[in-house]
Amino acid sequence: MQFHIDGFYPGDPRFSDPQDRVVAPPLKRPLPEKVDVMIVGCGPAGLNLAAQLSRFGGIKVAIVDQKDDRLLVGQADGIACRTVEMFQAYGFADQIIQEAYQVNEAAFWKPDADKPSHIARSGKVPDVADDLSEMPHLIINQARVHDMFLDVMRQGPGKVEPHYQRKMLSLDVDPNGGEYPVTVQFERLVNYSQYTQEIETVKAKYVVGCDGARSSVRKAIGQELVGDALNQAWGVMDVLLNTDFPDIRLKSLIHSNNEGNMLIIPREGGYMVRMYIELDKLKENERVARDQMTPEVLVAGANRILQPYSIDAKQVAWWSVYEIGQRITTAFDDSAEGRPARVFLAGDACHTHSPKAGQGLNTSVMDTWNLGWKLAHVLTGRAAPEILKTYSAERREYGQALIDFDREFSAMFSAKPKSAENPDGVDPAEFQRYFQLFGQYTAGVSIQYRPSVVVGEGAHQDLAKGLTVGKRFHSAPVVRHGDAKPMQLGHCITADGAYRIFAFAGAGAPMSGECGVKALCEYLQNDASSPLKKYTPADADPDSVIDVRAVFQQHHQSIETSAIHPVLAPQKGKFGLRDYEKVFCVDNRPASSGGGKNIYDMRGIDTEQGCIVIVRPDQYVADVLPLDDYAGLSRFFREVLVEV
Repeated sequence: MQFHIDGFYPGDPRFSDPQDRVVAPPLKRPLPEKVDVMIVGCGPAGLNLAAQLSRFGGIKVAIVDQKDDRLLVGQADGIACRTVEMFQAYGFADQIIQEAYQVNEAAFWKPDADKPSHIARSGKVPDVADDLSEMPHLIINQARVHDMFLDVMRQGPGKVEPHYQRKMLSLDVDPNGGEYPVTVQFERLVNYSQYTQEIETVKAKYVVGCDGARSSVRKAIGQELVGDALNQAWGVMDVLLNTDFPDIRLKSLIHSNNEGNMLIIPREGGYMVRMYIELDKLKENERVARDQMTPEVLVAGANRILQPYSIDAKQVAWWSVYEIGQRITTAFDDSAEGRPARVFLAGDACHTHSPKAGQGLNTSVMDTWNLGWKLAHVLTGRAAPEILKTYSAERREYGQALIDFDREFSAMFSAKPKSAENPDGVDPAEFQRYFQLFGQYTAGVSIQYRPSVVVGEGAHQDLAKGLTVGKRFHSAPVVRHGDAKPMQLGHCITADGAYRIFAFAGAGAPMSGECGVKALCEYLQNDASSPLKKYTPADADPDSVIDVRAVFQQHHQSIETSAIHPVLAPQKGKFGLRDYEKVFCVDNRPASSGGGKNIYDMRGIDTEQGCIVIVRPDQYVADVLPLDDYAGLSRFFREVLVEV
């Protein structure tokens, strides 16, 4: 899509008239007196959590923010491949992809060897390696991501709407517990800085602080951001411009000789770009002089770095300045010895870093993507509260890894280029290699959670070498049996809070004893230890807690629908309608028709034995088991679910 040709306007770009993009102001409603989950902060972490919990009609959620209304402009814009995979689970990935700028290549620029005051291109590389993800790396205004989450919140059975103009005053946790042990007080605001002295009190079972780097929730539970700053200031602006710089529509990483460094990120719509511009190095404990910064200062800095090229800025849609710092809390919750956690932190409330690697929004939403289903399972009685311990354990380790990566990446990006005058500088070629080496990290697909109650030991990893236990389920193409639809297998994992059992058949004929799937289905349907029988409520759909699906190696036309086991064709809903979308086959179409990619080959799945792959509600592989390891299957779910 192309838009912003006549200036930047916030909102849905599918409306040609900017006036049609205006959304009605939020309704002014009192806060409820009691909630299951109180979310503080309407950033990406908070909205993602509210969107998840809205999918469960029995969970009462409130979310507040100091702002007057929803976000319209600015802030984060980089959407990692892994985050787009998560958007697919909500159902809005296609719309985001349609609107966004897709990052395909990265260009690297260094001082010209013949004229060091000028820059010259040193290389171009693919931004995302082949088969890293089926989803692209995207650039889009964070506000549009917020809009999508807000739609999900309104559309879910829980129907969550934000309460704006609320400032948190206090948070207290009753050490004796009780049904609603957390008491939170808020003051209503007239606008962001004008107070009304009208106090509202909310009692909650759980509170989640998604309220940013200056988090009031974090302070209330005695946590601090610990770390250091690089004493380096950067400016950032979204700008509509004309230029003779040849790579203006590519992600461009620019090292100049003496004028600082710069990152160019093309924005959605075809015309706007974001520029990160290095400013003067700060002294110890010095803060950037924001009152001396203007868009004109940033444009001038960009032109100095870009020599011999220049930009002619027509409109600066948004700009800001910031100092680089990497900080993290010691824990992401308020748990203490003998007392379970009741307050959690997510996003910038528990980790901060520079924006140039594009990990801020992505890490924040992955925090609450991890927490949301666990809270939902506890609140609906599916799981015991002990499962919540895994949130801080899993996400803090990754948060620390992010800090370490960002510290090194920022230092390399901010360093002067290596030269005769600066032998200790960074070789631009070395920086380019570093960028490619850590592609999995910046794409968000490198996370591997350690073994725990929700992650197995991976003793049978050899059965599916490319579906790593503890890492996200790496999707691959298949053909759905019921309607011959080519699709990505991972796209059947939706944000509904269910576990998935993927049964990859062995070498035998489909639904025969040799392929192992039929025997597994018989066990799941009839055995007293079957997870389906033990954990699915009598009045719920058969796939509401554990969703069983199968993949066969044969052509989809070779399997008759009548041969499919009832476990793979469950009857659902008030009419008991049969679900025909649980069975898949390898993509045997010719390459000329877009096929030829066999999921068994792509993901290293044992073609003789097959296997079971258990996938958590957040799309992470919980374990890989032999097709006939019924005891192992029963044992895993016994640890994570409560018997009905």
